[in-house]
Parts: sequence; structure tokens; C-alpha cells
Amino acid sequence: MLYTALGKSGMQVSRLCLGTMNFGPATDEKEAFRIMDTALDAGVNFFDTANVYGWGENAGLTETIIGRWFKQGGGRREKVILATKFYGSMNDPLDGPNNEAGLSSYKLRRHLEASLQRLQTDHIELYQMHHVDPAVTWDELWGAFEVAVHQGKIGYVGSSNFAGWQIAEAQAAAKSRHFLGLVSEQHKYSLTCRLPELEVLPASQKLGLGVIPWSPLDGGLLGRNALKKIEGSRSGGNAERVEKYRSQLEQFAELCQELGEPQDSVALAWVLKNPAVTGPIIGPRTLEQFEGSLQALEIELDESIMNRLDEIFPGPGGAAPQAYAW
Repeated sequence: MLYTALGKSGMQVSRLCLGTMNFGPATDEKEAFRIMDTALDAGVNFFDTANVYGWGENAGLTETIIGRWFKQGGGRREKVILATKFYGSMNDPLDGPNNEAGLSSYKLRRHLEASLQRLQTDHIELYQMHHVDPAVTWDELWGAFEVAVHQGKIGYVGSSNFAGWQIAEAQAAAKSRHFLGLVSEQHKYSLTCRLPELEVLPASQKLGLGVIPWSPLDGGLLGRNALKKIEGSRSGGNAERVEKYRSQLEQFAELCQELGEPQDSVALAWVLKNPAVTGPIIGPRTLEQFEGSLQALEIELDESIMNRLDEIFPGPGGAAPQAYAW
């Protein structure tokens, strides 16, 4: 396994991040336990979740499964760099009007305490805002995060789905308070979603955030089975999008065949190649899918292959403003 610092922090995390969104809704507890045990054995120490995972009436289920896995002991909790998120509604009747999605000091305190209980731990290494809330001031948010850090309940703060200018605003506000601020940004980024190259990636790199791409395979579109109609597969329910990208996907499949590597491994290797990226989130539903993802770490894409991928999946032309102005 390869490791790197998470943004400007001194914390070392694996170059692949285990995403747990499927645990509960699509992956039963027994299989989830097998995946997490295998991940640790493979050296993956970075696990990502969110309080809403489980979704709807089952929000919190994924964190509960992870907590029961930790409870088995054997150094499981001690070996994991744990990341979770808050923002969405948790269907808690006690929250009343504060149950709407968003950020606030109130929500941070209540949601953090609830996540700690479900996860059966007393601290979280990376506590992330699942989305930006422009209605809330940074004075309020940084004040609440500072308290949680000083209490030892969280180690670092991360963002998710922020624009480049919002990252800059957050970091400026943190600096004025002599606070570390954000160390990571979790953002949608893949061969088929390259707009973050304009602002988010360069802003993150400049301001000390490690980028954690979510959906690096674009919901299975860049997977090895995307062009096949396989019953029950994620790509099978993606028929319209497959048709939209069919020409590109066929060229991509041909290139991967030349390389002797599956499409998903090449797509992950491409994301890993970007210097702004800490590590993409892999969200396996099965142990087999997890084990297949490890292959990406062994793939080296040279300049000629990167150029061919640019031809198949053109990006915005680099960072702003040079991408579109002199």
C-alpha cells in the first residue's frame, strides 16, 4: 500500500480510501465486515462514511455497522483513520425545526455526538461538512469546530462539494482565527467529470487541502462491465448514460485492452496521477470488487497514455483562467 499526508496535515493515509456508502443498503453486515477486514490486511487505513448513509428511515445504519465492526476489537479502531460527514437531515424528532439539511453549531454538536455513539468511538480523525451552507457564517462554524478539536472529539476538518472560492473563503476565515482550517475537500472527479480541474483542484492544492475524489468511476460508467448488460449490475441501470458516452467508452475499453488492464483500474490510476489528489474513494459492494480496486496502485500511466486519455475524455484545458482566457 502507498501512503501520503492528508493535505497540509501530518496524518498519513492510504492512497485508496474505503467508501462505505453501500454498507447496509446494498451490502449486508457480514460482507461489510469481510471487506473492512480485508482492507486493513491490504494496508488501507482510510475509511470514509457519513451520518446519513443507510438513507431515509435507515439513516445512521452504515455508521452503526462500522461501530459494531470496531467493537470486535483486535486493533480495528486503532488502525483506522476514520472520516465521517454531517449536513443532511437525520429524521430526529427532537431536532424539530433544526432537522432540515444544513450546517450550524447546533447541528455539529448534536450530529457529532450521535455519530460517535453509532461508531462506538470517542473521536473521529476527519469530520467533514457534507455540503456547503452559505446561510451560515464561518465565525459560527469555526467556533464550533474549534471546541470539538479542543475536546479531542475530532482531529481535523474537511469539506465536501465546495466550490474553489468557498474553500478560499473558509481558509481565510480560519487563518484569521489562527486555526488550521480545512485539510481536505471531498469532490466529484473522474475522467467523465473534469470540471474540478478549473478551480477546485488548484485551489485545494494551493491552500493545503488534499482532494478525495468521490465517484471516480462515475457510478460504474467507467467500470469493466459498463458496455455489457449484466443483470443486477450497477452499469446495467445506467443504460441512457452508457449510450451517451458509448463512443468514448468503446475507445476507452480498447485502450485498456491494449494495456492489459481493466477499465476501472485505469480510471482509478488516472485519478491517482493528479498531484492534487490524496486518494479516490472506492465504494465496493462485494469483497471481489474491493480486491479488484487494489490493482490500480500497480498501474503506471506514462505521458503517451495520459495524452490518449485526454483525447478520449477531454478536460477543460487546465486551470482557470488560462483554460479559457489569455
